[in-house]
Amino acid sequence: MKLWGGRFTKETNQLVNNFNASLPFDRRFYKQDIEGSIAHVTMLAKQGILSDDDKAAIIAGLTSIRDDIDSGALQFDDESEDIHSFVEAELISRIGDAGKRLHTGRSRNDQVALDMRLYTRDELTQTDELLKGLLKVILRIMKENIETYMPGFTHLQKAQPITVAHHFGAYFEMFSRDRGRIADIYRRMNYCPLGAGALAGTTYPLDREYTASLLGFAGATANSIDSVSDRDYLIEFLSAMSTIMMHLSRFSEEIIIWNSNEYRFIELDDAYSTGSSIMPQKKNPDIAELVRGKTGRVYGALMSLLTTMKGLPLAYNKDMQEDKELTFDAIDTTKGCILLFTGMLDTMTFNKEVMEKSAMAGFTNATDAADYLVNHGVPFRDAHGIIGQIVLYCIDKGISIDEMSLDELKAICPVFEADIYDAISLKTCVEKRLTKGAPSPAAMKEAIAKYEEYLGE
Repeated sequence: MKLWGGRFTKETNQLVNNFNASLPFDRRFYKQDIEGSIAHVTMLAKQGILSDDDKAAIIAGLTSIRDDIDSGALQFDDESEDIHSFVEAELISRIGDAGKRLHTGRSRNDQVALDMRLYTRDELTQTDELLKGLLKVILRIMKENIETYMPGFTHLQKAQPITVAHHFGAYFEMFSRDRGRIADIYRRMNYCPLGAGALAGTTYPLDREYTASLLGFAGATANSIDSVSDRDYLIEFLSAMSTIMMHLSRFSEEIIIWNSNEYRFIELDDAYSTGSSIMPQKKNPDIAELVRGKTGRVYGALMSLLTTMKGLPLAYNKDMQEDKELTFDAIDTTKGCILLFTGMLDTMTFNKEVMEKSAMAGFTNATDAADYLVNHGVPFRDAHGIIGQIVLYCIDKGISIDEMSLDELKAICPVFEADIYDAISLKTCVEKRLTKGAPSPAAMKEAIAKYEEYLGE
């Protein structure tokens, strides 16, 4: 059934019909369409626009349609143009003329705008819950690795000693900000467009605020033109998902590096790895690689919708139908990546001795050795040069600073005394970094307490 056939005298060309139809993809928000319709007829009856008998018949019919789709008893009719026409046609076939009154006081423009908002709102909530689950795993790993030493990196070169807790804390902050963006989007988009009509409202005495309250919105949208032509919230959600994927991709890159034979910092669980068809020794980090790869897919959805919207005059244009497929794909991709990444992280183990040895061998305590000289009266610039000489000496000898004898150290700078070894131990290097956000156990415990409170809210 078409909702617009009266003005036309010829059947739509089949290719045009196929090109125009959205049911193959907008069928996924049948629940939201039915939920919106139930709220709409409830409001119509309250306003005296619809009789209570018609309201009861329509709601019963819509509920039965939803239940039958849920159970599989009702299959989608591919001849329908979209989910709205499918539901309405099915309703009329079930309850007769009362079903023809369902569309009173609304347009497909405000109907689809409502459905997309309801669907997006649900997906924002689900994405937030997945991020919260990921944060719980990160926090667990932090708690268990406050004193697991590893090298911190800049330019992918070993820089200063940190801990696994400290490193993972950086990602806790990133994904926390992602949750903040989602909450912000939810708050801003949580207004109901139903009642905006095609673009100019309606002459029926609708109570838009009542409809909004029935559907859990903060209120009704303020401008009927904007109500049917706004896709900002989708662009924001795609942007937020792109940022989530960027964070996941960065983390995945590190997992891939740490999993390599050269690093061996971690061991991935067999359930989250794959092998090679020809090389029996291989254990590949495919989940991390796919997350990294799928990031571009989500970026593409964002750029596609921005490009679609950039030249559209007000109000609704058919171009805006293109918001759905790419948004659905981006949501599915992002949620799937968060879920799989969380499982991979939760089952991953750390080769703690390898990580600590890597920090020792990478001169990550060089800055602390320079600080030792400064604390003994050597100007920092001179201390920097002295430690540079020591590093060159160690590279030539194939040793770490800790392995130099006191005589060797004194030969380069007589200021060194026996306490240098304690001053540059990994334990000391980490523990004395007490400033907020630093890797010391004290600072980490403070951060963990804050994170526990945050997740418990």
